[in-house]
Amino acid sequence: MTEEREKAARPRRRLGAPQLAAIVVPALCVAGALLLRSTEPSATPLPPPPSAPTATLRPVAAFSNIADRRQRSVALFREAGRVFQHPRCLNCHPRSDRPTQTGVMRPHLPLVTRGPDGGGTEVLRCITCHQAANVAASGVPGNVRWRLAPPEMAWQGKSLSAICRQLLDPSRAHLRRDALLEHVAQDELVGWAWHPGAQRRPAPGTQAQFGALVAAWLETGAHCPA
Repeated sequence: MTEEREKAARPRRRLGAPQLAAIVVPALCVAGALLLRSTEPSATPLPPPPSAPTATLRPVAAFSNIADRRQRSVALFREAGRVFQHPRCLNCHPRSDRPTQTGVMRPHLPLVTRGPDGGGTEVLRCITCHQAANVAASGVPGNVRWRLAPPEMAWQGKSLSAICRQLLDPSRAHLRRDALLEHVAQDELVGWAWHPGAQRRPAPGTQAQFGALVAAWLETGAHCPA
């Protein structure tokens, strides 16, 4: 009886903020992923978005018969634009501080915001849920550099012409043309769009084809659609 009374008299240990975060945050990640899965069909793939009616990209050679250099440049960018305007890219180029997700660009679950560096806030960083690679069990996508594009590079709700002008403006793109080409053709975070995991529809074509189109667009004067 004495031992039982001593146990009952001991103060209960309360969990501090770090311990609570270690329990709650992973649970939020899994809950968000499961909620998304429950709201999407498990067997029927999502219909292709309007910006990417097929899963392929026309090669650069397909535009060689356009004699006018300016018109060829615009045509090349329109083809590359099928990637720029695909949900795999637009989800991380949101119009607000909150990312979107899925092929229909729903608001991100759980609720997260950009934060000062695009990688989330102190309360909930992107890398808390998004690990170094896609997680098959939960369906959570991943990359070691997972974050949102700068606010100046918001693409959602903008025309292809507006996106084109953003890309050519170093103050908004934060990239010169040579760096822009390297980014789209070689950056592994961009490359995730073709290896999104789960049941996500990848961007059309391949990253190499996309990079070739952007390179040809730059070489022909980098003209934008009207």
